[in-house]
Parts: sequence; structure tokens; C-alpha cells
Amino acid sequence: MTATPPQRKSPSQPRPSAPRGPSRAARALAGTLALAAALPVAAVLALPGAFAGGGTRRWFGGRAESQRAEAQAAKDAAAAAFYELDTAQRDLRISIETITAVDDSPAARRAITGFEALGRRIDEVSHQYIQAVDAHDLDRDDLEAAAAAQARTELTRAKAELERVKRDLDRFEEGLGPLLGKAETRLARLAPAVERARQGLLAASNALDAVRASGLGADDLAARLAALAPELTRLNQGAGQHGVPQTLERAERVAREAGAVRAEAERLPETAAEIDHRLVSLRTRAQALTTRAGQVEPVLSELRRRFTAACWQDLQGVPEGAAEHVRQAEARLAEARAAREEQRWPDATALLSTVRALLNATDESVSAAGDRLGRLNAVQKDPRAEIDRTRFAIRDAQRLAMAGRNTPDPRDARPLDDAVARLERAVGTLEGRHPDYWHFLTETEEVRRAVSGVVARIREERGGGQ
Repeated sequence: MTATPPQRKSPSQPRPSAPRGPSRAARALAGTLALAAALPVAAVLALPGAFAGGGTRRWFGGRAESQRAEAQAAKDAAAAAFYELDTAQRDLRISIETITAVDDSPAARRAITGFEALGRRIDEVSHQYIQAVDAHDLDRDDLEAAAAAQARTELTRAKAELERVKRDLDRFEEGLGPLLGKAETRLARLAPAVERARQGLLAASNALDAVRASGLGADDLAARLAALAPELTRLNQGAGQHGVPQTLERAERVAREAGAVRAEAERLPETAAEIDHRLVSLRTRAQALTTRAGQVEPVLSELRRRFTAACWQDLQGVPEGAAEHVRQAEARLAEARAAREEQRWPDATALLSTVRALLNATDESVSAAGDRLGRLNAVQKDPRAEIDRTRFAIRDAQRLAMAGRNTPDPRDARPLDDAVARLERAVGTLEGRHPDYWHFLTETEEVRRAVSGVVARIREERGGGQ
């Protein structure tokens, strides 16, 4: 037989491999099945989760889970503090808006500045809190204990800052009590004040209509009432457009002015009757003063004849002055009568007041001449009465100054000693052939006035010390 040489295998043909044992996956599966057979049923049911991958948490907790729980508690507490601070800030903002709506005082402006500063602090601590929350994901499965501890520390610090600012906010709100109370009071007054203004305008209009119906003119009152119409328009536009303080002030002013118009309108019939009466009485008085002014010249003549020039020199112009005042008063009376006929009540009232002032001045000057003559006659006849009267005032003051004292107070002794000396000098002027009795009278009056001042001061000081 011819031997056949062995044929060479092609490289593309695979070599037969040697037999191998079970694969790694097969061995793992076999181990798992064996373990499952050895474990209780509950443990077997838990096995799939144990091999689900690397994202599951540890079976039996440990230190990381404890730190996670503490960090979560710190996070919840910080969230509660953040919510409380936010709520308090919102409430305080309402209070600030209430104050600024009605108050523009320096105290209110300081409150606004303080609230803005607190707002900036709140923004800062809120930002820190949000950063702390965002920096730590407490729900991560692979959260380490160190990371959880750091999260708890930062969240606890953020909570403390939130609470500290909240306390500052509470103290600031307590300090706003007076301002807020005042603002709320003014807001509560606003609506009633506006309504009173409206009712006041209506009442004034009705009173004016009633006066006109009686035949009396009231053009000036009508003009004053018409001037309030634009103010009523602004009141109707409301505080939202014109501001609470301005609206409140406007309402009070309108009510006040409308009330004045109403009162004058209701009093107008009485005013007309009073003006008529005053026209008659002042006319009668002017005529009487004309008669009295004519009697001044004989009085002056007697003064010139019996006393020195110093006693009557200042009365020389009384007759002419009295006559001039009476002429002016009569002219103003005529103008007042014309104003009454035209029903210009304010003008008539003002003119009558001028007439009265002129007649009062005339009465005083005319009476001065007669009074001067009477006083000079009395002191010429018996100067002792004037002297004794003045000395009694001095002695009475001296007794008061020494009451309860061994020595007088220099503040009292000096002016009282001066008063004694001044009285003696005045008495000395009565010597001679033609004494200046008027100088003597004016000196004794000045002495009594000075003594009266000392007495008043002593009584005031002693009364204040009791």
C-alpha cells in the first residue's frame, strides 16, 4: 500500500479546542441558585434587589444614614425658619405701606430706611440658606457620612442666621407701634371726614338758599361756597389720586369752611337787625360827643387860669382832635349805611367797627380834660390824701418783704427805699407859689406802680415755693 501523506489544514479552519470547565457566568448562577436554596423564602425574595446594580443603598443603614437623618432634620428646621422670616417680612411690608400712605414725617422716613436695610439683610441670609440647600442632595444613595455632616452644619448655620434676622425684624416691628397706630387712626378718619365735608357743603347750600328766599342778599357767602366746589371734586377723586394726608386735610378744611358759611348764613337775619341797631346807636353817640367836645374849651380855660402850663399843655389839641374824630365817624357811618342798603354785610360791619373806634378815642380825649381838672382840684385842696395813699402802699410792701425774715432781701429793699425817696422828692415839689400838681400826681402813680411790682414778685416767689 502506498502510504498517503498527511494533508495540511487550511488556516481558515478552526482548530478543535480542548474541553473546558463551566464558564464564570455559569458558576455565578450556580452559586446564586445554591444560596437561594439555602436561604429562607423572604431572603430569596430580597436577592434580586441586592444584585440590581450599584445604585441601591446599603442593607443595614449605618453611620451615613444617621447623618443623613440629622441633616434632613436641619434642612426642615431651616425651611421652617425661612418661611417664618418670609411671612414676617410680608406682614411688616404691609405695615410700612400703611405708614407711608399717610405719614411723611422724619420718623416715617427713618422707618422706611430701616425696613430697606432689613430687607437687604433678609436677602443675604435667604441667599445663604438657598445656597446651603442647593449644595447638598440629601436624597443621593451614595451620600457619605462626612457630606451629610457638612450639610447639617451649613443648614444649622443658615437656620441660626434666619432666626437672628427674624428677631431683629420683630424688634423693628415693635418700634413701629406708635407710627402704625397713628397711621391706622388717620386711615380710619378718612372716610368719615370726607363724608362730613360733603354733608357740610350740602347744609351750607341749603342755608344759603333759605336766606335768599327771605329777601336778604348773600353774594359774598355764595362766592365763598362756590370756591369750595373744586375741593369737592378733589375729594370725590379720592385719596388714591391725591394722597391720604392731603385728602384728610382737605376734607377737614372744607368741612370747617362750609360750616362757617352755613353759620353766617343762618345768622344773617340777626346780623342785619344788629347792623340796623348799631347804625342808630352810633349816630346818637356821635351827636352826644359833638356836644361834649364843645364843652372841652371851657375846661381848658379854667386849667390855664388856675394851674401851671405843665398841668394842661398836653390837652391843648383835644377840642380840634375830638371834632375831627367825630367828622370821620359820621363819614364812616354814611358809608356803613350805604353798605347796609346794598346788603354788603361784611363791609357794613367793618365800617361800624371803625366808627366805634373813632368815637371811643374821642370819648377818652374829651373825658381826659374833665378828669384832669377834677384830679388837680382834689390834690390842690388836700395833697395829704395822695401822700398817705402812696405811703400806705410802701409800708404794706415793706411788711410783706420782712415777713418771716430778720433782714430784707436786697432785691426788695433797694426798690422800696427808692420809692420812699422818690415820694419825698414829689412832696417837695408842692412847696412854692405855683406847684406842679400834675407832676406830683404822676410821680405818686409811678411810685405805687413800682411798689406793686415788688409785691407781685414776692408773692409769686413765695407762692411757687409752697
